[in-house]
Formats: sequence, structure tokens, C-alpha cells
Amino acid sequence: MSFADVNGQRLYYEEHGEGEPLLLVMGLAADHLAWVLQLPEWSKHFRTICFDNRDVGQSSYAQGPYELSDMAADTLALADHLGLDTFHLVGVSMGGAISQELALAAPERVRTLTLCVTWASSGPWGREKTRLWGIDQQHRTRDQTVDELLLLTLSERFYENPEAVAYVRGMMMANPHPQAPDAFARQAAASGNHETRDRLDSLEMPVHVIGAEHDVLVPIWKSKELADLIPGARYTVIEGAPHGLQVENAEVFNAAVLDFLRSEQGAAV
Repeated sequence: MSFADVNGQRLYYEEHGEGEPLLLVMGLAADHLAWVLQLPEWSKHFRTICFDNRDVGQSSYAQGPYELSDMAADTLALADHLGLDTFHLVGVSMGGAISQELALAAPERVRTLTLCVTWASSGPWGREKTRLWGIDQQHRTRDQTVDELLLLTLSERFYENPEAVAYVRGMMMANPHPQAPDAFARQAAASGNHETRDRLDSLEMPVHVIGAEHDVLVPIWKSKELADLIPGARYTVIEGAPHGLQVENAEVFNAAVLDFLRSEQGAAV
């Protein structure tokens, strides 16, 4: 077990494999365990680092509200702690929004940027959605929270296999460090304030945007908008995939990420 005291937070992290550093940033309500189907493959090729964001998993809980730029500062401080001058950066959902903020704040540090099932702007609709979502979580049991997250992140097709759903649900319920409702609300509020549309055209590192065709949480048009705002970005849509593509479509997702990373491996920034 490894912890880094950085940026006023205590972050839990793990390292797997050797090679060029690959830093992974997870999304809302999820900790490092959400990368379980990626680590075995990606760590064959990269020094792969995953961690728990503030307010989730084994990392410290915040004492008040914050923005995604603060979480980006956490991530960059963790990179400093690990001695990573430059690194490949992969972010999923809220983690992709955090990764945008990091790449905009310290572009010289990011070798490549992979943004998965994420978005460029929440806007007034997104702020209201996340506000209400945070309130709802205060009144849900752990079981109800997990069931809702499963519905939002897995596909209708996946639900045709009740054994598979039960397995994923069991894994989530078995997490010994469930997120507290107030922590969910803070992460959701930060996500609701996300806005990078007017800054993304400054990114010059290789960027890969990955969308999921059947994503009901971050619709595919959000991924397309994001890719269009970044000059030269590669854009990939994983057919039939839901928001939780790293779980339900792990093999295809892993290959799409690796194909881009390996094509840019050794690139200088």
C-alpha cells in the first residue's frame, strides 16, 4: 500500500509494470479498482500508475467544495511525488475532465492525452443535473447507489446476462472503501462546473478521444464535440459500448488505448 501526501491531500496509489510512465485518472465515484481489467494488459508495455482521487477509495476526504482544477493539481502533484517529468495521461469520464485541466495547466508534462467517455462543458444543464444527483445520493442506501451506477454505466445488452450483472454488482458491493454520499456530492458538483471549450484549441500534444456508442451518461455527441475542439485529435467510437466501456468492452477498449499509446511511444514533448 502506497500513499502520497500531496496538495493538501493523502492519495492512495499503485504502480504496475515498467517503461514509459502511464498515469490513469478515474471518474466519479470510482477508485483504482475500476482499472482492474486494464492493468494486466497496459502494464505489459508501460509503467502504469493508478490512484484514488480525493473523496473516494483510500484517499483523503475533502473538507469542503473544490473544482476539477484542484483535482488536476492533485494528479500533477502525485506525478511530482513519483518523479515523473513527463507521462502519458489517460482519463475516463470525470477523470477525462480532470485530465483536460491538467494538460491545459502543464502541457509540457503530458506526452499523450487519452480522453475517454468525457466532455468539454457541463453548462447550466450539467450543473443542475449534478446538483440534484448529489442531493439524491444523500437519501440512497449503498445498494441503491450501486444499482443506479450499474444502470447508468452498463448496456441493455449486458443486462440480458443476469449472472454477469450479479458478478459486477458483487465486485462493487465488496469494495471495502465505499464512497460516502457527501463525497459523491462534492465530486459531482466539481464535475458540474467543468468548462474547457474555450481553451482546448491550445493543446498540441497527441490527443485521442474515445467515445462509446451507447453511452447514456455522457452521450456520444459530447465526445464528438470534444474531439472537434482539439486540433488534430484522433477520434474513436467503440460500437455498442456503454459508459462503463472499460468493464463491458474491456478488450476492445484496451486495444484502442494501446494502439494510440504505442503509436506515440517515445514521442518527446
